[in-house]
Amino acid sequence: MKELQPLSENVILDMNSDKSEQKTASGIIIPDTAKEKPQMAKVLAIGNIENVAISVGDLVLFKKYSGTEVEYEGNKMLVIPYADLLAKVVETEEI
Repeated sequence: MKELQPLSENVILDMNSDKSEQKTASGIIIPDTAKEKPQMAKVLAIGNIENVAISVGDLVLFKKYSGTEVEYEGNKMLVIPYADLLAKVVETEEI
């Protein structure tokens, strides 16, 4: 089995978003080319990074125009520098 492994301080994110049709409130179908790129994704792999604050499977928020989109074995991925990750989604208890 082959897989992509990020080099240096890069992270690979899963960009396989929901492929269902999106419509406006008035019923107009929004084509894929007009949809805004998501800014949240699941971490698939982490490169050689010291004191990393994320792990594989975490949901992270990243900079809007960052990274390089790649397609590998039918999966859309984003290779992004670790420094371009902005936040990690975490579960908290309600007070």
